[in-house]
Amino acid sequence: MSVNQAEFPLTRFRRTRANAPIRNLVRESGLSVNDLIWPVFVCDGSNERQAVASMPGVERLSVDLLVHAAREAASLGIPAICIFPYINPSLKTERCEEAWNPDNLSNRAIRAIRDAGIEIAIMTDIALDPYNANGHDGIVRDGIIVNDETVEALVKMGMAQANAGADILGPSDMMDGRIGAIRAALEAGGHSNVMIMSYAAKFASAFYGPFRDAVGASGALSGDKKTYQIDPLNGREALRCVERDLREGADMVMVKPGMPYLDLCRQVKDRFGAPTFAYQVSGEYAMIEAAAANGWIDGEQV
Repeated sequence: MSVNQAEFPLTRFRRTRANAPIRNLVRESGLSVNDLIWPVFVCDGSNERQAVASMPGVERLSVDLLVHAAREAASLGIPAICIFPYINPSLKTERCEEAWNPDNLSNRAIRAIRDAGIEIAIMTDIALDPYNANGHDGIVRDGIIVNDETVEALVKMGMAQANAGADILGPSDMMDGRIGAIRAALEAGGHSNVMIMSYAAKFASAFYGPFRDAVGASGALSGDKKTYQIDPLNGREALRCVERDLREGADMVMVKPGMPYLDLCRQVKDRFGAPTFAYQVSGEYAMIEAAAANGWIDGEQV
């Protein structure tokens, strides 16, 4: 973009910074409540709250309290929540069968919010780590995360969530081919209006630690997730993954973590024009909260 403008003092950029009304008038970008999705963590029990130590201010909620939280979110104008389950360890297996149980914790939460008549979009997470005895997003065979068998499991998981009433499925597992397989199953199963937000550009990041605590996956995890999540140094590979997932039927895409990859968010938006979301992940949140608690930053301003 080429712009002809006068030299100083005819051009003074501080004129448009002089006061709040003028700054609001010329602001190039905006963030509103309409841009937000609230991640919520659900646990078993009744009237149950469980603090997540590594994320100050964040709690796991039992289904009954989650319904109240969803109603509050809707009243505040938040358009969507995303449900993440904290699974009883006794239900975790190597085959992850609980992931597609129609009556599992996540699906019960979806139905409870639907039955309450709350006008809010419900997004779900599609990955096996909360249900996996190994803590990985996919099924493990001889130390290898097997792709195609995992995709079959993810399809069953996604269909169970769609049947429960989910509006948006969020595959965060990073297996190859899962978007196309889930999309085909949704179309064949009468869920053509259920959307897919693909975690298409999900990087292998140490920022995810507090989240794994929240869903109870950190203790079981052996090794790392570098064989399926993207190398943090590979921006072009991430763009290829976004293109593939859009071709396979993703309605929206996500860049995760958000803050370290804002350049990639811009590239994805400019290149593909699809709805693009950035995930402020648990580690980013925890850093802000820790710095604010120590008085190093103004938490509210940040």
